[in-house]
Amino acid sequence: MAASNTIKNSFGSGSITLSDGTGSPISVVIDFDNADFSVDGLADKLKAIAVYQTRGVVNSVRHTEREFPSGSFSAMMSEFTDASSGTAIDFITGKAPFAARISTLAGGANADVFTCDVQMIAEGTDLGDSADHTITLEDCAVKVAYSTGDPSSFSFAFTCYGAISGDVTISA
Repeated sequence: MAASNTIKNSFGSGSITLSDGTGSPISVVIDFDNADFSVDGLADKLKAIAVYQTRGVVNSVRHTEREFPSGSFSAMMSEFTDASSGTAIDFITGKAPFAARISTLAGGANADVFTCDVQMIAEGTDLGDSADHTITLEDCAVKVAYSTGDPSSFSFAFTCYGAISGDVTISA
C-alpha cells in the first residue's frame, strides 16, 4: 500500500473489534465514537533494551526480556448487557451470547486467562487511500471500567501478550 497523504482523525471513521480464538471467531464491534484508541510500548522485537557500560563508556546495547505493549480506548455507554446481541462487557466476561468464547492464548477453552485479539480500523478508502488502516494486537487481556457522566462511558484497558499485525507488524 502506498503511503497516504491524508492525515487521519478517527472521529466517526473507525471501529474496534474484539475477537476470540474459535475457528470462526466470535467477535464484538465497539463504536469508535470517542476516537481515543491508544497503544504504548511498540518497540523493535517487543524487547526491552539494556545498556552495558564500564565507567560511563557504552560497551554494548542489547535486547533483553520481552515487553508487553498496553493500550486503552473508551466508548459511550448504551447498555451494560444484552443476552441476545451481546455487549463488550458480555464478551469480556463470557456472558451470553458470548459464553462459548475461547481464549486466543494456548489452552483455548482451558486457558486460565481469557485473551482476545483487539483490532482497530481507521478509515482510508473513503479518503482516497487504497485500503483502510488496521492494527491488530493479538492475545490481549482486556479490563473494562464504567463511569457515570454526560455521557456515561466505558473505559477499556488491555495488555498485549502476542504479536502485532496489520499495517504495524511486530513479533517477538
